[in-house]
Amino acid sequence: MAGRHLSLLSPFRMKKKGPGAAPSQHLENMEQLHPLQEDPGQDQTQEQDRARGRFRRAAQSFLKFLGIRRKRTTARPSEVMAQPDPSLTELEADPDVTTTLTDGTGNCDTPPTVHATKSDPDATTDTDSPSINGTAISDIPLSDEPTNSGAAPPDLSAEADTAMTEGTADTDLVPRESVNYAPTPEIFENGVSSPEQVPAFVRNVHQRLTASATPDEKLLAEFLRVTDEHPADAVFTLLRCAPSCDRAAATLWKTIASSGRTVAKVLAALLRVMQNWPRLSMSTSDGEKTYVLALAATRVIWEILQVLQCTEPLKKYSPRLLVDLLFQISISPEQMPEQVDTLWKECQKEYDLPTNSKRFAVLTMKALLCHLGCEDVMVSMERKRGWDTLLRADTHHYAVGLLAREMRRASSPLYYPIARCLLRLLSREKTCWELPAMAFLVEVLDCPNMTEWSDSVLEILSRRLWSQCTEMRRLVLRGLVVLSKAPGMADGMRSLTRSLVEVLWDTDGELVWAALSVFINQVQDRDIPISTPTALRLAEVLQPLFGHDNIHVQVLSIDLFRKVMELGVEESKQPLKTHIIFSLLPLFFHWHDENQDVAEASRKALLCAAWLLKRRDLVKLLKTEQPWRFSECLLEKDKRRAAEYLHQALPYLESPQESVREAALRFIGIAGRYLKGQREELQIVIDVIEGMTPDSAAVKSLALQTQEILRAVQRPQSSPDSSSLKISSRMSRIGRLLCGAAAGGQRRTDPGNPV
Repeated sequence: MAGRHLSLLSPFRMKKKGPGAAPSQHLENMEQLHPLQEDPGQDQTQEQDRARGRFRRAAQSFLKFLGIRRKRTTARPSEVMAQPDPSLTELEADPDVTTTLTDGTGNCDTPPTVHATKSDPDATTDTDSPSINGTAISDIPLSDEPTNSGAAPPDLSAEADTAMTEGTADTDLVPRESVNYAPTPEIFENGVSSPEQVPAFVRNVHQRLTASATPDEKLLAEFLRVTDEHPADAVFTLLRCAPSCDRAAATLWKTIASSGRTVAKVLAALLRVMQNWPRLSMSTSDGEKTYVLALAATRVIWEILQVLQCTEPLKKYSPRLLVDLLFQISISPEQMPEQVDTLWKECQKEYDLPTNSKRFAVLTMKALLCHLGCEDVMVSMERKRGWDTLLRADTHHYAVGLLAREMRRASSPLYYPIARCLLRLLSREKTCWELPAMAFLVEVLDCPNMTEWSDSVLEILSRRLWSQCTEMRRLVLRGLVVLSKAPGMADGMRSLTRSLVEVLWDTDGELVWAALSVFINQVQDRDIPISTPTALRLAEVLQPLFGHDNIHVQVLSIDLFRKVMELGVEESKQPLKTHIIFSLLPLFFHWHDENQDVAEASRKALLCAAWLLKRRDLVKLLKTEQPWRFSECLLEKDKRRAAEYLHQALPYLESPQESVREAALRFIGIAGRYLKGQREELQIVIDVIEGMTPDSAAVKSLALQTQEILRAVQRPQSSPDSSSLKISSRMSRIGRLLCGAAAGGQRRTDPGNPV
């Protein structure tokens, strides 16, 4: 009888390419299955009446069906590849998160199996439903052309691309036949007895709700029971039926949200879909392998949050949900697959939703935070315009860091499990979201409960120290600064010494500051010897940093140089001597720095250098705070280096600080008397002084005096018979003149409060 009923609908079906089975053939088949009664004649009229009644009901149902469904051609990739799912492994490995996913047959290569059942010849269809429920779809010969019988709503996800890499798609589509599944009446009478029946049951329930304005409570209760027993099959099937979450699907998702136990299982399945952006290729138990879009799962999460009363399931899965939502927000337009954009346009047609999916993900995140009792975090982000910053690609990672800081400030327990999720994400080197993940992680590294992850974090950071992205390198070095403060990390940090020394040559002041901070934290309050190779490399690279534009870099470089002198092993003292000697004059000039921190750091480093060089005369001057005598004392015992010292002082004539320029002029005037007879050397110095940038009256006057002294030393002797006593007398007068200028004209305070 089923064959007869369906043959009546043949005028409404597409014409087959090959010869189809005639209605009479179907009748013969059904008669073989169901033998006629002993006296067929007496029931012939009743049978005709029943046939006509069934025809009318079938035709009416089909017309109603045409009113709510339109035929779509489904397509799938030419080759469906099984996608690896590392997220599931991590979910199962995480003791805090459990899943009850049912994978069914997996991503098998076998075609979907159609479960055929025999229909009752006396059964009647349900006149209240437009769907054809009383007949097994398997009795209809499949057409060679792709068709859709209406068992499921228009499936946007059926317009699949070929296997794609993350963020890119191949649009070469291969059409395929649409295999239709529908449950037999026994499913509703006897219930779902096997996982293979779940997808067909879910599709039929969705179809019934689409056709009926008033949902059947008994039907919803049965759907909830089946979903609780087979959450993965139910979730994947419903996402395929209604990826845009139409009215019928929303009713079903809200039904799921009413059960705390079932919604926990469903959240695990939805989370799996979201983690496999942009799509998950996963077979249900009936063999269906059409991919599921992560955006469709996000749309469902929003729907569930609107009605969810019990927040316990959210507490378990919220860290991963937040991470996945942040990831979706970070996707750039170039990385957004076309089918995702198509799905969002379909969602906008049905609901009043934001103009793009990224804003919708932000709304979903806000709703999730409210459910978790983090309203203050949400409001603080709003007040600091964090949500707007989150939507911009160039500032997204800053907003993620802000979110981490706000969670810490609010003492939210979320930041720790989120950090654990991000650590696993970074260990997989998912480059598309490394920067935001690192931004969040760096903000919480100094939390007490993160110490157990220190070794893993150090490994992750060390791999990205030489990233091509400058912002990533900044975040990595910030993380290393935090780790370097932990006593237990000393051995691990020493392995990065060579790389950190190379960073000190970088032109980015923030990177240099961070690298210096790592070194300082390693040696601060720790008597850890510095090996000779490391001490020599640091001494070489640190001296140019004494005059860096960044004051913090200046202070740290001078402090680290002092630590190198103090903690260098005994074997390094002699090789370091040359570096120490040539550091005396720069440190002396920075002793005159207007910044108190720079000046004090320079005085301490000078004192340490004087001790190592065994220059007790310099030590005495430094302790008695007599900087104006330092130059003369330095040169008296090291006359052979006068020319080198003089050339070393010339760059300080262009210092932006007047106090440093004055100190350089006075030193040059004193050093010039040790260059008598070296006319060319003196002329170079005179020319440099003449080319100085116009300055204050005091500096101009001192510059003129210095030039006059140098010219006096440069002039030849008045008589070849002049005695050395006259020359010595002239040089003494020059020295007294410079010392008088230094004592009278220099603005001086004690070394602890320098100019």
